Amino acid sequence: MPFVSVTRLKVRSVRFLPSFVIHTLRSVRQVKEAQGFRDGALLIDRHWTFWTMTSWDNQDNVRSFMRAGSHWKAMPHLLDWCDEASVAHWDQSETGLPSRLDVSQRMRESGRPSKVRFPSPHHGTLSFPSPRVTAGAAIAAKRPN
Repeated sequence: MPFVSVTRLKVRSVRFLPSFVIHTLRSVRQVKEAQGFRDGALLIDRHWTFWTMTSWDNQDNVRSFMRAGSHWKAMPHLLDWCDEASVAHWDQSETGLPSRLDVSQRMRESGRPSKVRFPSPHHGTLSFPSPRVTAGAAIAAKRPN
Protein backbone atom coordinates (compact mmCIF):
# COMPACT_ATOMS: atom_id res chain seq x y z
CA MET A 1 0.00 0.00 0.00
CA PRO A 2 1.65 3.28 -1.07
CA PHE A 3 2.26 6.08 1.38
CA VAL A 4 1.50 9.55 -0.02
CA SER A 5 3.14 12.78 1.10
CA VAL A 6 1.84 16.17 -0.03
CA THR A 7 3.19 19.64 0.67
CA ARG A 8 1.80 23.06 -0.13
CA LEU A 9 4.22 25.99 0.03
CA LYS A 10 3.31 29.60 -0.70
CA VAL A 11 6.38 31.76 -1.25
CA ARG A 12 5.72 35.14 0.36
CA SER A 13 7.76 37.33 -2.00
CA VAL A 14 9.12 37.12 -5.53
CA ARG A 15 12.56 37.89 -4.12
CA PHE A 16 12.68 34.39 -2.60
CA LEU A 17 11.70 32.58 -5.81
CA PRO A 18 15.22 32.15 -7.29
CA SER A 19 16.57 30.47 -4.14
CA PHE A 20 13.36 28.47 -3.72
CA VAL A 21 13.61 27.16 -7.29
CA ILE A 22 17.29 26.21 -6.91
CA HIS A 23 16.61 24.27 -3.71
CA THR A 24 13.54 22.67 -5.27
CA LEU A 25 15.53 21.41 -8.26
CA ARG A 26 18.19 19.97 -5.97
CA SER A 27 15.53 18.23 -3.87
CA VAL A 28 13.91 16.81 -7.02
CA ARG A 29 17.25 15.37 -8.06
CA GLN A 30 17.59 13.83 -4.60
CA VAL A 31 14.09 12.34 -4.49
CA LYS A 32 14.49 10.57 -7.84
CA GLU A 33 17.18 8.40 -6.29
CA ALA A 34 15.65 8.05 -2.81
CA GLN A 35 15.01 4.57 -1.49
CA GLY A 36 11.31 3.70 -1.65
CA PHE A 37 10.31 6.64 -3.88
CA ARG A 38 7.70 5.53 -6.40
CA ASP A 39 6.27 8.54 -8.20
CA GLY A 40 5.74 12.24 -7.80
CA ALA A 41 4.68 15.57 -9.23
CA LEU A 42 5.36 19.26 -8.76
CA LEU A 43 2.34 21.49 -9.24
CA ILE A 44 2.47 25.24 -9.70
CA ASP A 45 -0.59 27.07 -8.41
CA ARG A 46 -1.32 30.82 -8.48
CA HIS A 47 0.34 33.44 -6.29
CA TRP A 48 3.71 31.66 -6.03
CA THR A 49 2.15 28.58 -4.47
CA PHE A 50 3.75 25.19 -5.09
CA TRP A 51 2.49 21.69 -4.32
CA THR A 52 4.47 18.47 -4.19
CA MET A 53 2.90 15.04 -4.33
CA THR A 54 5.03 11.97 -3.77
CA SER A 55 4.26 8.29 -3.43
CA TRP A 56 6.50 6.01 -1.36
CA ASP A 57 6.81 2.38 -0.33
CA ASN A 58 6.36 3.43 3.32
CA GLN A 59 6.54 6.31 5.76
CA ASP A 60 10.08 5.44 6.90
CA ASN A 61 11.34 6.10 3.35
CA VAL A 62 9.79 9.59 3.44
CA ARG A 63 11.40 10.34 6.80
CA SER A 64 14.81 9.21 5.55
CA PHE A 65 14.50 11.43 2.49
CA MET A 66 13.36 14.45 4.50
CA ARG A 67 16.27 14.20 6.93
CA ALA A 68 19.04 14.03 4.35
CA GLY A 69 20.77 15.87 1.55
CA SER A 70 19.35 18.78 -0.37
CA HIS A 71 15.88 18.51 1.14
CA TRP A 72 17.27 18.76 4.67
CA LYS A 73 19.30 21.83 3.68
CA ALA A 74 16.27 23.55 2.12
CA MET A 75 13.80 23.05 4.97
CA PRO A 76 15.11 25.75 7.36
CA HIS A 77 14.77 28.39 4.62
CA LEU A 78 11.03 27.78 4.37
CA LEU A 79 10.58 29.55 7.72
CA ASP A 80 11.45 32.83 6.01
CA TRP A 81 10.53 32.13 2.39
CA CYS A 82 6.93 31.03 2.98
CA ASP A 83 3.90 32.65 4.55
CA GLU A 84 1.89 29.43 4.17
CA ALA A 85 3.25 25.91 4.42
CA SER A 86 1.43 22.67 5.13
CA VAL A 87 1.85 18.94 4.83
CA ALA A 88 -0.44 15.92 4.67
CA HIS A 89 0.30 12.19 4.65
CA TRP A 90 -1.82 9.11 4.15
CA ASP A 91 -1.82 5.50 3.00
CA GLN A 92 -3.85 4.75 -0.09
CA SER A 93 -4.83 1.57 -1.89
CA GLU A 94 -4.29 2.97 -5.41
CA THR A 95 -0.78 2.81 -6.83
CA GLY A 96 -0.88 6.09 -8.80
CA LEU A 97 -0.78 9.60 -7.46
CA PRO A 98 -4.05 11.02 -6.13
CA SER A 99 -6.02 13.55 -8.16
CA ARG A 100 -5.39 17.24 -7.60
CA LEU A 101 -8.91 17.62 -6.20
CA ASP A 102 -8.29 14.78 -3.72
CA VAL A 103 -4.97 16.32 -2.68
CA SER A 104 -6.59 19.70 -1.96
CA GLN A 105 -9.42 18.10 0.00
CA ARG A 106 -7.09 15.91 2.05
CA MET A 107 -4.82 18.87 2.81
CA ARG A 108 -7.78 20.79 4.24
CA GLU A 109 -9.14 17.81 6.20
CA SER A 110 -6.03 16.11 7.55
CA GLY A 111 -3.12 18.41 6.74
CA ARG A 112 -1.22 20.39 9.29
CA PRO A 113 0.47 23.77 9.03
CA SER A 114 4.26 23.86 9.18
CA LYS A 115 6.11 26.55 11.09
CA VAL A 116 6.71 29.85 9.26
CA ARG A 117 7.93 33.15 10.70
CA PHE A 118 5.55 35.42 8.78
CA PRO A 119 2.25 33.51 8.51
CA SER A 120 -0.60 34.76 6.36
CA PRO A 121 -4.10 34.93 7.86
CA HIS A 122 -4.90 31.61 6.10
CA HIS A 123 -1.84 29.71 7.30
CA GLY A 124 -3.06 28.24 10.58
CA THR A 125 -6.54 27.34 9.37
CA LEU A 126 -5.51 25.91 5.97
CA SER A 127 -8.24 28.09 4.47
CA PHE A 128 -6.39 28.64 1.22
CA PRO A 129 -8.23 29.24 -2.07
CA SER A 130 -9.08 26.24 -4.19
CA PRO A 131 -6.06 25.38 -6.28
CA ARG A 132 -5.96 26.36 -9.90
CA VAL A 133 -3.02 24.40 -11.10
CA THR A 134 -1.55 26.13 -14.12
CA ALA A 135 1.54 24.02 -14.66
CA GLY A 136 3.26 21.00 -13.30
CA ALA A 137 5.86 18.35 -13.91
CA ALA A 138 6.05 14.66 -13.21
CA ILE A 139 8.90 13.32 -11.08
CA ALA A 140 9.91 9.81 -12.07
CA ALA A 141 12.09 7.60 -9.92
CA LYS A 142 15.43 6.62 -11.42
CA ARG A 143 15.35 2.90 -11.96
CA PRO A 144 18.52 0.80 -12.05
CA ASN A 145 19.39 -0.49 -15.53
